[in-house]
Amino acid sequence: MHKIYPMKLLLLTLGLLSLAVAGIAIKIWAKKDGKFAGTCASQNPFLNKEGEACGMCGRLPSEMGDCNNDQ
Repeated sequence: MHKIYPMKLLLLTLGLLSLAVAGIAIKIWAKKDGKFAGTCASQNPFLNKEGEACGMCGRLPSEMGDCNNDQ
């Protein structure tokens, strides 16, 4: 049976974490103004069954659009 040494496991873990962080950073860099589209989870009818307003921007699910505070 193969024995995984702690140093190899640590390096593999750090490598995978840095790859994930780099992927997210590239996605933000490639997006216009560094913003993710559709960040209001309350606009999702599966997550917001009661139809409550967004906690960040105050929009109702019927008022679809970007979640900005510049209303």
